[in-house]
Amino acid sequence: MRTGTEGRRRVNRTPQPDPKDRPARLTVGVVGAGRVGPALAAALQLAGHRPVAASGVSETSVRRAATLLPDVPLVPPAEVLARAELVLLTVPDDALPGLVEGLAETGAVRPGQLVVHTSGRFGTGVLDPVLRAGGLPLALHPAMTFTGTSVDVQRLAGCSFGVTAPDELRLAAQALVIEMGGEPEWIEESARPLYHAALALGANHLVTLVAEAMDLLRTAGVEAPDRMLGPLLGAALDNALRSGDGALTGPVARGDAGTVAAHVTELRKHAPGTVAGYLAMARATADRALAHGLLKPELAEDLLGVLAHGGDGTGTGPGTTDSAGEDPR
Repeated sequence: MRTGTEGRRRVNRTPQPDPKDRPARLTVGVVGAGRVGPALAAALQLAGHRPVAASGVSETSVRRAATLLPDVPLVPPAEVLARAELVLLTVPDDALPGLVEGLAETGAVRPGQLVVHTSGRFGTGVLDPVLRAGGLPLALHPAMTFTGTSVDVQRLAGCSFGVTAPDELRLAAQALVIEMGGEPEWIEESARPLYHAALALGANHLVTLVAEAMDLLRTAGVEAPDRMLGPLLGAALDNALRSGDGALTGPVARGDAGTVAAHVTELRKHAPGTVAGYLAMARATADRALAHGLLKPELAEDLLGVLAHGGDGTGTGPGTTDSAGEDPR
């Protein structure tokens, strides 16, 4: 199902590095054959680099590596580093510091070896053991959600990468991102946690919101909730990316306290687990709508009262409209 944003193909406007600044064709290794690593290695292969080794433990990882990196052997992590000039560390955030320390302590890191992690949370500081061993540390985080299939390689075209690198490696980092089809966005070391929180807030929570909305529509008797939500959410996302807070609509932005109270009553009855999330998002929406001048102050009081009382309807009725008695949809 296409959305408004999918219809606009992004053009990579990042200045292309001089050919002399591009890394030579490298042998590539992947430590952690999850959803991200094989896709990035496959993209680098399209750019002329050569994947030579990967590590993976679960059956899913083995199948994924076989699909995206056929004929690339699966070996222990230390062996991946022994074979590769460019190593991608694509493991969960919490596992990354221990992995880096272990590889450095065992002498697996070679001087001059490019070691790249793809964590959004960390910059290059987590790779200090690599630097002390003579390796070249890079943090290249693709701002993309991954499925673990070949479609991920296609989605890298125009994808932004959060990049943190030492000054002397910035050109190499930029070149690698561009070769994978992405666009580098430079993130300071100290800003990495905030940068990652912003992406998680937008992407991860969006999936939860959409899944909950589809569940509620099914409960309401809608046979194809995905078909109903697709055009609506596509338009909402497109409007939000274009206009920010100016795209806010709906009963909270209008100040329809009675409607919001009715929503919470129904959610408590049919899906009580969604009430806390609804109230939290409604409060955040009300704050932004009020600050942006979309929510009239005279209507905000009743609305905020409903939200403060958990939607019990205190001080408002189910027929609340705007000051003109109309539904300004």
